[in-house]
Parts: sequence; structure tokens; C-alpha cells
Amino acid sequence: ERESLDSLPGRKKIYLSWSELRDGIADLVSGFRKIAMQYSPNNNIPYISRVDAGTVELVRACGAEVHTSADLVQRFEATLSEEQIATHLRAAVHLREVMDLAFREIGDRIGRGRSTNEFEIQTFICDRFRDRKLHFDHPPIVAVDAHAGNPHYSPPETGSAPMREGNLVLLDIWAREDHPDAIYADITWTGFIGRTVPDRIREVFDVVRGGRDAGIEKVRSAVAAGKPIRGCEVDDATRNFIRERNFGEYFIHRTGHSLGRQVHGNGANIDNLETQDERQLLPNTAFTIEPGVYLPEFGIRSEVDLILTGDKVEVTGQPIQTEVLTLLGNQG
Repeated sequence: ERESLDSLPGRKKIYLSWSELRDGIADLVSGFRKIAMQYSPNNNIPYISRVDAGTVELVRACGAEVHTSADLVQRFEATLSEEQIATHLRAAVHLREVMDLAFREIGDRIGRGRSTNEFEIQTFICDRFRDRKLHFDHPPIVAVDAHAGNPHYSPPETGSAPMREGNLVLLDIWAREDHPDAIYADITWTGFIGRTVPDRIREVFDVVRGGRDAGIEKVRSAVAAGKPIRGCEVDDATRNFIRERNFGEYFIHRTGHSLGRQVHGNGANIDNLETQDERQLLPNTAFTIEPGVYLPEFGIRSEVDLILTGDKVEVTGQPIQTEVLTLLGNQG
């Protein structure tokens, strides 16, 4: 049979037999020993595995070795210009300021006896983003107590959980400047509506913070030594810290993701759980480190952003969280 391949509008149709198509591929790869394709061994990185198995077999039958294009994709899709890095840094400053405003607003409302809930604080954050002309693809996470134990919780407009004294509150916010080439920033903090953080919450936060810092140190030490570092290795460093403190079963997602024009970019992810991301972390790329522990009664996540620039590792959006915030007794 002959197949009809419709090209772009205004172009004439091209008719190829299967043998002609096969011979064309053979001519295309002739003389090349290695061919990079949208292929991932064992489908370890599904985002890259887009070529079908039969085409891979055909290229191999023509005498070429098929290699993954994963790091090539990073170079074209995830490496950032100096101006793009500057957009990320500006967005990170905005996020830290909005985070402080949101926690202050929670403390002020509860401290003054006003009722509020997750959805109202989510709306407050979105309004601050709009005030600053920031773009966000969907609203931030605002989660109280058990809702914070769901990594992807989103408060409903109707039936959103109220905030009261004694609640833990998790805020996960992300945004970028409002132009197409801008790069996202993405951070997560936790606060406690009270004056003294309970021991159990403090214990879990310390474990999460330690895992986060172990991941940061893994990147820093590799870069300082001039050694390549893969996303899966950073995930292992973070996850092992948490696992050794008997919370491993409650860390149920990858350690981090690439940052780009979309909040989840196309570079290497910090992942050896959901996928085995063996891509190297390349210079001039950005990514998150955001471990979490999710218990039935509450969840804690601590998220920071990193940028690699040559031989330098920068944790953006300073200062980063070092303890659970207390949201009462600090009004005014």
C-alpha cells in the first residue's frame, strides 16, 4: 500500500511506499555511526521517549547506534541566557515578598478574630501576583493540616478549610514575569498559627529541611570538584537522609523538577522515584529541590530553587526557610 502524508497547508501531498520510506531513512543515517533520537533506555525518562520502537529498530538495522537525545534537549530547551536568569532572580524576590505578605495576612486575620480560609488566602496571593504583573499558570497551593498531606492539593472555592489557631499552613507559590521568555521561580514554606510550634511539627520540619540541605550540598560538592552530577543522584542524597530518619515511606514524590518558561521545565528533574532521570545537571539551568513528608494529620514541604552558572551554585530567593514560622504574636 501507499500512504498519503499531508504536509503543511498549501504544499502538495507526498506519496511514499513503505519501501521508499525505509530506503529514505537508510540513506539519511548512512555513514553515521551514532544517531541521537527522542529515545530513553528502558523508558527511564518518559518525557524523552517519543520515537516508536519500530523506528529505533529500523535505524539500528541500518548500522547506526541509537543514543538518547536527553542532554541535547536540555541544551536547546533548558539552558538559560543571562537575561533569562535575571528574570528568574527577579521573580524569586517577588515570591519571597509575597510569601511574607501572605503569612502576615493569615496571622493578622486570625490574631484580630477575623475568619478566613484556604481559598481566601489563595485569592490574596493571586491578587498580589497581579499587582506585581506576574504570570502564573494556575493558582498556588494553600493547605491546612491534613490537606497539607496532599502534595497537589488545591482549595475549592466552596467548602475550603477554615484557618484557626493551632493549624499548620503550607504555601506553595510559583510565578514568572509576564513575558514569553521569562523563567519561573517556585518556593514552598510552612507556618503554624500559634505562638509555639508543637514538637511533632518541628521534628518533621527538621527532617525535611535536612533532606533539602543534603540535596543542595550534593550539588555544591560535585560542582566544586568539577564532577558531573545527575538528577537521580541528588534525589538519592535527599531521599536517603529522610529514609534514614524513618520517614522515607512518607516522601512520596520526586525531589525536584526543572524550571523554565513553564513551571515544570524540560531540563533534568531531581528524580529517582517517579523516573530514573540520569540527565546531567548542566550549566545555566534551573531546578527545584523540594522534599516533603506527608502524614495523615499534616504534611511539610520545603522548596528552594537552584541555578547552576559555570562553577557556581546559587540558591535563589534568599533567605530560605530554616524553621517553621509562628503566625501569632507578630502582628503590627
